[in-house]
Amino acid sequence: MATQGYRAVAKNIPISAQKVRLVVDLVRGKDVQEAMDMLDFVTKRGAEPVSKLLRSAMINAEENHAVSRNDLMISEIFADEARTRKWRRFGARGRFKPWLRRSSHITVVLREKGN
Repeated sequence: MATQGYRAVAKNIPISAQKVRLVVDLVRGKDVQEAMDMLDFVTKRGAEPVSKLLRSAMINAEENHAVSRNDLMISEIFADEARTRKWRRFGARGRFKPWLRRSSHITVVLREKGN
């Protein structure tokens, strides 16, 4: 499993992928501990689901594969677009104003530093 990495996926997060990518780009390629410390101080709304997902991947690697959290780094992390809910809002003069509620899928892959 060390060659493929330790993967965690969060699906249908109710934040647009564009907003999550702003946070994801900050932590890509960093050590897990450094990334967790950084995410605690980021004021973006997308920092909370990314932090939860990163913590989940880190704990999965520790519990299931006996890897120390100090040896892990983020090799891949990305946010893809998920489904878009289309809500209705009626405007003036009988017009229709669509509201697009976007959501995203976030994927993180951790690897050991030596690999």
